[in-house]
Amino acid sequence: MHNQVKDWMSTPVIVVDPDCSVSYALTLMRRRRIHSLIIDTSGDSNTSSYGIITSTDIRDKIIAAERDPAETKVSEIMTAPVITANPEWSLVQCSIIMQKHNFHHLPVADEQGTIIGMISDTDIFMAAEEIGWSEKT
Repeated sequence: MHNQVKDWMSTPVIVVDPDCSVSYALTLMRRRRIHSLIIDTSGDSNTSSYGIITSTDIRDKIIAAERDPAETKVSEIMTAPVITANPEWSLVQCSIIMQKHNFHHLPVADEQGTIIGMISDTDIFMAAEEIGWSEKT
């Protein structure tokens, strides 16, 4: 049975610049049929630094706040720094972290801190349908 994060995460992860507009992010998300984007905030530094923007951020920080998405940069509404999942985690471990922080999307990072995937509550839902929540293999 495949019950690790790496078996269910989505790839590739779509990464945008922190200065792009929320309107651009919305268009990208709609066209790609995704609900989250990674924001690369490392700039010219050699260290990995990321933020995340999700459809929930759009709902809460743009629509409900009556902000203009064309005039708002993703860096203004992103969550940063991000908590990341380990690709070797079990889905149970991942679910516990997501529940604890009330996340619906969790970036997956390798040993160097580079984002290599994204796991969402929808991915875990599909895994639960296919394999259940048993840790048995």
